[in-house]
Amino acid sequence: MKRSVLTRYRAMAYVTAVMLLILCACMVAKYGFDTGADLTFVVSQAHGVLFMIYLVFAFDLSSKARWPFGKMLWVMLSGTIPVAAFFVERKVRAEVEPLVDDSLATAKA
Repeated sequence: MKRSVLTRYRAMAYVTAVMLLILCACMVAKYGFDTGADLTFVVSQAHGVLFMIYLVFAFDLSSKARWPFGKMLWVMLSGTIPVAAFFVERKVRAEVEPLVDDSLATAKA
């Protein structure tokens, strides 16, 4: 598997996790303090688009790593739980890192 597959997943996992935290803060402001409705709308739309991209990259990674359906679903759903994506990303990276084909390292050896 190419390193770029893992890198794309990792980048989108972090972006999705941060956007979800921002969205949670906006929702608290909107419903708890009755302010920031426009900001909540913009952040929720951005998070929705970024989450769909995250799902595509997570599916790509899971298909190349040949994970079972349950594990793929677990990784995809981690983007819906605030802070969970940070922890899942670390586990995924540790598991997938040995599968990465470093063509530069093998070419030099």
